Amino acid sequence: MAHHDHLHHEPRHDDRHGHHHGSTDTGIDWAEMASLLESKAELFTPLYERALGWLAKEVTEPGLIVDAGSGPGVISCLFAEVFEGARIVAADGSAPLLERAAERAARYGVGDRFGTLAGELPGVLDELEYPADLLWASRSVHHLGDQRAALAAYAARVAPGGTLAVMEGGLPTRYLPRDIGIGRPGLQARIDAVEADWFTRMRTELPGSVAHTEDWPALLTAAGLHHSRSRTFLLDLPAPAGDRVRAHVVATLTHTRDRLAEELDADDRATLDRLLDPADEASVHHRPDVFYLAAHTVHTAVRPV
Repeated sequence: MAHHDHLHHEPRHDDRHGHHHGSTDTGIDWAEMASLLESKAELFTPLYERALGWLAKEVTEPGLIVDAGSGPGVISCLFAEVFEGARIVAADGSAPLLERAAERAARYGVGDRFGTLAGELPGVLDELEYPADLLWASRSVHHLGDQRAALAAYAARVAPGGTLAVMEGGLPTRYLPRDIGIGRPGLQARIDAVEADWFTRMRTELPGSVAHTEDWPALLTAAGLHHSRSRTFLLDLPAPAGDRVRAHVVATLTHTRDRLAEELDADDRATLDRLLDPADEASVHHRPDVFYLAAHTVHTAVRPV
């Protein structure tokens, strides 16, 4: 996200689906995806604002917040707005994305308390001068081979009494009805199935890949943290979709077709082509029933004092 992600486990975050982000470790060229990551994160801002508002009740007056796998820094800058006294460090494997993050921070007037840290996660966090009062990872841990070891490394960079928060899991995004009037009903569910297989392949091909049950509270507890909590946040943008939502659905479906078309049958490929054809009244460019509904889960835990 990123991706981010393959924009649906998207990250970034993301993206991510949405990061984390070095083209070397995942086969994903994050810098190339920067604008997609940014537009997605901007679309998701209402969800992130609610998540950060929830965190702000748990984490009071943090001095240092680290956004691990920050990508182009959309969420990093939201942290700067929500936590007005905090210093923010955006950490990512992609220097080009961090340049965009720093430019965004300057535009938002928070550049004086915004820093970046470029290098492979989680190791690059050893370069932090101070432990983090809040360490946030949005849909980026899933791009690291050994997620349990990564969370232990993150936990080690959290100050005693500080919080580690990871956004992972939730529900597959929906943006079209089950029956769209063309092709076989249930297209998005079938895309989800091939997306899940793609995600598994992506994970197994990561350096040092280890399979763990994706029980995030248990993984946080295994990292030596206490008081784990989870909460899911909704992004609910009903039909008729505005131009920004429509443009993002087009980008997401284009990304899906480019990566996964061979995994779908000929009928579904033909439906995808129609959905992406601006000359077709049944396309997402023109349909009145396009919406955007997503649910992302945040898991938090605290380092013992």
